[in-house]
Amino acid sequence: MNIELTYLTLTALLAASLWIPYIIGINKYEVEGDNFVRPADLSKYPEWVHRAHRAHLNLLEQFLPFATIVLIGQIQGVSTGLTAIAVAVFFWLRVAHAIGMISGFAKLPVRPMIYVAGWLCILVLIWQVLAAG
Repeated sequence: MNIELTYLTLTALLAASLWIPYIIGINKYEVEGDNFVRPADLSKYPEWVHRAHRAHLNLLEQFLPFATIVLIGQIQGVSTGLTAIAVAVFFWLRVAHAIGMISGFAKLPVRPMIYVAGWLCILVLIWQVLAAG
């Protein structure tokens, strides 16, 4: 497995696991209502629970274009030093974003800067795939 697919797999694992802090949070605190029937009102939970939910959704927003372009690159046989750097940086940015968001340490402007940096990694991947085509 090459570096692009390795980091795609690691990012998929991160995306598949980021629901865990949120679920722990909503099960740790009792709030009124049946959360099975209707999603929990996040305003009734501690802030970190809401941030954990947003961290998961935020990764999913970037995962689809990231995974799509990595797979297109693989089909086209695109694997360069730049794509290797872009996928590694993207993954570690997403790890930093999740940790920073859930913990509350990554405040403005750090959090959006991490998100934009991840988007730039996706653009680099798209550029490399289009340039090879």
